[in-house]
Amino acid sequence: MKILKSLNKNFFSIIFLFFLCLNSIAEENPIDIWNVEKNENQIDNSNSTSINEETNQTEIETEQDIFKMQNLKKDDQIKLVEDIYSKEVEILGLYDPEDNSLDIDMWSNSDGDQLKSIFSKIRKIDLSNDAKDIMEISLLTNSYPPKKNISEKEFQKFKNDWLIKNSDLDLIEEYLVKNQVFDEHVELTRFLLDEHLSSSNIDKSCEILSKNLKPLSDEYLFKFNIYCLIINDKSEDAQLIYDLKKELGFKDSYFENKISQLLGYNSKIDNTISEKTILSFHLAHKVNSEFVFEPNNGTKKIIWKYLNSSNLLDSFQEIDISEIKRISTIEKAVNNKNYPEKDLFEIYKNFQFNINQLLNAENSHKSLERIEARALVYQKILLESDPVSKLKFLKILKKLFKEDNLNEAFDVELKKFLQGIDPKEIPDNLTSFYYTNIQINDAEASNKNIKFNNDILHQSKLLNYFNGDYSKSKIEKDVNNFLKKIKKNKKYFFSKKDQIFLESLRFDGIEISKKYDDLYEINESEIPTDIQVMINNNEKGATLLRIAEVIGQDKLERIDEDTIYFIISALNQLNIELLRNKILMKVLPLKV
Repeated sequence: MKILKSLNKNFFSIIFLFFLCLNSIAEENPIDIWNVEKNENQIDNSNSTSINEETNQTEIETEQDIFKMQNLKKDDQIKLVEDIYSKEVEILGLYDPEDNSLDIDMWSNSDGDQLKSIFSKIRKIDLSNDAKDIMEISLLTNSYPPKKNISEKEFQKFKNDWLIKNSDLDLIEEYLVKNQVFDEHVELTRFLLDEHLSSSNIDKSCEILSKNLKPLSDEYLFKFNIYCLIINDKSEDAQLIYDLKKELGFKDSYFENKISQLLGYNSKIDNTISEKTILSFHLAHKVNSEFVFEPNNGTKKIIWKYLNSSNLLDSFQEIDISEIKRISTIEKAVNNKNYPEKDLFEIYKNFQFNINQLLNAENSHKSLERIEARALVYQKILLESDPVSKLKFLKILKKLFKEDNLNEAFDVELKKFLQGIDPKEIPDNLTSFYYTNIQINDAEASNKNIKFNNDILHQSKLLNYFNGDYSKSKIEKDVNNFLKKIKKNKKYFFSKKDQIFLESLRFDGIEISKKYDDLYEINESEIPTDIQVMINNNEKGATLLRIAEVIGQDKLERIDEDTIYFIISALNQLNIELLRNKILMKVLPLKV
């Protein structure tokens, strides 16, 4: 309506200007007053004709101008819409920023080059659960992506790569379903579906795919969907969708042959086996009741996993010790966690050694081939009753695996042996080996209960403030009273954790009397320079990434107090108090 009003105004303006111009022209031409009557009719006729012609022309031009203006307006509107869509940024995540005291612009001030460097370092670290939790919060909080020196696509790939490396399948499923990005983030979707399929859980793969609410353009996901429809008794739907896809040019003879067999259109068994994808491999298994496949060193890890979960590795159950090449293949599969460790060590038990080799295993293993050497040392471990001797040979066996890049092949069984050894009996020269490889029960440690110690500030009941169990007025009164007692007690040692506790209260606006300022000194230089720069620039997302990198493989409870201090200080400065509170309740209280 506004556009039409504007056009009407323009039209009347043009007509008005036209008559104004006519008057100007008439005034400029000289008139023969003595011949007015004579020429009056001619002038009138001439003017009438001229006016009619010019009016018609003007109307045509005006209509053309209006048409051009309408088109111009439409073009401008289209351009405006295109500009809006081009500027529209896809916000993908799981958590609202408020859930962890973050904000939607937490990445806006970050430099992409710096982020790429941090991601590159984190990719090489086997992060602890504590570091993973911080990564999850930083990457999966709903927020705008960074813009400087990094594209939205690059940043999203970092997210997807981390999700894949972290391999929390439930988390990936929640992310894909909530954001409905199955087709847009194909690599992530394929990883999730393939992981479930490789564990012989095709039903789960199909259940996940059924939660997609958008059309699928990716061919692999299309094929997966067709197969899911068939096995869920929706063959007619599958056939219709498949035929339409073929009309659009889709062609895959291997897939078509397998699907034809599943639909009952082709009774001839197709024995071809494709290892190109796990779906292709699964289809070969599905259509052939006599399916047999023996993997080798070149077989993909995911296919090994599928074979193992589908009980298709029977050919290795009765392996002969002379088949060294096949045993080598099994060792590599065990190292990749595609074959049970215990089954490999059962094979080692079948090797035959004389009494001298067993008695002198520490030296005699050196003259044997690598696989035989590992078998000999393993048998020696089984025979040893002395804990120190057993530990010594466990270390030798671990070294033999490591030298052949099979470090993960002796992991679960090693931990079982170590758990049977009393730490008190371990000599100093084997202590490091023991504690490096022993299984630490993190679940048991995390389930310990908090025991308040009201003689120590950071272990006292005042900690309940960070659980939200204290009013501001009450915590101010109680903490000042506690500090008053500390001031009087000359023997009290004011620890770094006490300082962390007080500094967190100060950042929350809790008023602490200045007369207690001399209890400790603040060392601002303890925060790494690059992190302080991020803090000053309000780069919340990047700061969390750096904190996750600093924590690395460690659990928060085992990190030194200086590092904990700068982590909490960084979160304080950025007002990320909810995440800070979670960390404080992990590192400050006494747990039993």
